[in-house]
Amino acid sequence: MIKHFLMNLLLSFIWVALTGSMYYSNFVFGFILGFCILWIMNRNETDQRYFSRVPKTIGFLLFFLYEMIVANIQVAYDVITPKYFFKPGIVRYPLDATSDLEINLLSTVISLTPGTLILDISEDKKSLYIHVMYMKDRAQFIAQIKNGFEKKLLELLR
Repeated sequence: MIKHFLMNLLLSFIWVALTGSMYYSNFVFGFILGFCILWIMNRNETDQRYFSRVPKTIGFLLFFLYEMIVANIQVAYDVITPKYFFKPGIVRYPLDATSDLEINLLSTVISLTPGTLILDISEDKKSLYIHVMYMKDRAQFIAQIKNGFEKKLLELLR
């Protein structure tokens, strides 16, 4: 899998060198073009993990970007209006993630979203304690994290 990624990066750099255009968009186009070329060349290979993970990674990044923009708008609206909509709360979130990498990445993604902050991880690594600025419904918040961030992240990592 790492072999395919490095080959894809090499093809991207070759594309940038051949076109002579050192723009980010040109590099992204070269990466997509290299991905398509590698996919066509390796259609009959049994190990297709790289070709399924790249779209999942892009999907996760777009999902995270959307969630971060929505949370930023919510916090900014609350800051500029005279009435505060804060309803802070602390949630014990049960984890499906088992490895240290999965737990660390999930807690980082949650903390990067405005309005949430990871306070602690339980000793048995079965739950996270999250401070939430806008706690409307505890069960809805847990379901949102479970079906959004954690599900997509675990699909990407496993």
